[in-house]
Amino acid sequence: MDASVIIVGAGPVGLSLAINLGRAGIKTILLEQNPEPQFLPKMERCNARSMELFRRIGLSKKIRDAGLRADCSMDVFIVEDLTKPPLLEEKHPSIEEFQKKIRDCNDLAMALEPYQLISQYTLEPLLKTEAESLKSVDVRFAHKFIEFEQKDTSVTVRCMGSNGDLLSFSADYLVGCDGGSSPIRKQLGIKLRGEGRILELQQALFYCEELFDRLPQGDGPGKGRHYHRADTEHTFLIMQDSTKHWSLHATVPDSEAMKHKFEEIVGFPVNYELISCAPWRQNLLLADRYRDGRVFLAGDSVHLVIPTGGLGMNTGVGDAFDLAWKLIGTLKGWGGPELLDSYEIERRQVGERNVGASRYANIGRQQWRSIATQDIFSGTPHGEASKQALVQVADSEQRKGNRMIGAELGYRYVDSPCIDNIPGGPEHRVGEYHPNVWPGSRLPHCWLDDGTAIQDHLPETYILLSLGPKPPDTTRIRKSFEATGAPVTEVRVESDRVRDLYGFDFLVLRPDMHVVWRGTQVPRNAAEIVSIATGHGRPDSTK
Repeated sequence: MDASVIIVGAGPVGLSLAINLGRAGIKTILLEQNPEPQFLPKMERCNARSMELFRRIGLSKKIRDAGLRADCSMDVFIVEDLTKPPLLEEKHPSIEEFQKKIRDCNDLAMALEPYQLISQYTLEPLLKTEAESLKSVDVRFAHKFIEFEQKDTSVTVRCMGSNGDLLSFSADYLVGCDGGSSPIRKQLGIKLRGEGRILELQQALFYCEELFDRLPQGDGPGKGRHYHRADTEHTFLIMQDSTKHWSLHATVPDSEAMKHKFEEIVGFPVNYELISCAPWRQNLLLADRYRDGRVFLAGDSVHLVIPTGGLGMNTGVGDAFDLAWKLIGTLKGWGGPELLDSYEIERRQVGERNVGASRYANIGRQQWRSIATQDIFSGTPHGEASKQALVQVADSEQRKGNRMIGAELGYRYVDSPCIDNIPGGPEHRVGEYHPNVWPGSRLPHCWLDDGTAIQDHLPETYILLSLGPKPPDTTRIRKSFEATGAPVTEVRVESDRVRDLYGFDFLVLRPDMHVVWRGTQVPRNAAEIVSIATGHGRPDSTK
């Protein structure tokens, strides 16, 4: 065969998957129909969990260096234009301020990494360079996917090469990271269900070198990242990572109308260039399935959300990291059949929750936007009344889209075959994060007594984590892991403070830092816990 894994689609999701596989030495072919990464705005923020995941593969600093500088404001405003006092101001810490808050945090309440504003057209070339640096990854742009054929032991992909030749590649597995209109999903006959075509807008990208430095202080809202205009066209201006590029959304018909909208929301003369303009539709859709035999789907090919809340690309990155270690375990021979089965079980429930979270945030935005009238900025009594009513509703409803910390950090894999499930568990909340080590949850970030982060001491293996001064006897469970061939590492933290924060003496963690098991001693059924964690299922004698 030509590779172990073929990935179709070199957006952030496909590239993240390729990098994870390549770092493990898995021979991977990555096919992308575009000749190079596209200079389109699309996503503009890596959330806290994505940055934690990128940190695990050594990319968080590179992403921060490439993205918005750390001292820039992340505030959000509702405005008439940028010359007038904002109707509503929503304060958010800069990355620099957020990093200090995290450094000063003495409990489990915060992520190890804050968010990072970085445009997709900046992130994709960075990830492409990383993928191309890996010997086991063959990155092929200008290769258009045509079709695949799946057999019991392999998948064959046919595509058109950069010179127009028809090419064929075979691999053990195929992963479609090929977007919302995914040809791979369509060939499988998998349906997207939910709410489609909710709203159609134009999205334009402008270059304006002077705007950021000239944002009016005092009367105007000042520097921020998002500016919503309280009009009937859903006008929404977003600062991109360079501070010189700005994306604009509005329900107007064409690029000329978008230029007018840009001038309208800015409110003072600036020199600018329109780089691109295209329509897009808001969707809230989820695929029926994430897998068919040896073919997997990830990212927008299985979940489409409204950008409100920033869950689109970030959910896809979570898919990529989850699927990667499970493919690695299967291809290296230590993963049981339930390891790959768990991908759909785990990630589809996250996709479903995040589609719901996006709906929740979008309803909040639409509630205040629906109050806007044509005369809202006319100065008439009716216009002023509309403005005051809008601000009153927006003061609570607009904030929903920027309160997604529960969706980012608090997701828990329920009823996964690779978790020692316990009935019940903490409630899933979108806007609140309540740290816990319930089986299925992500291990919360904690600073150790020496000032280092516990996550930085956890390699990409299974982890036997002992907390507190009394070391347990881990011989049985360690040997059980070793017998399967699965990589395992023992990590000891001899700190009563850390033990008390987590509330348990011993935890079994997966390579993705999700909790398999926790207790006050090493599990007595060690072999069973290992069998579950590695995808071999519960032994028959215990069923």
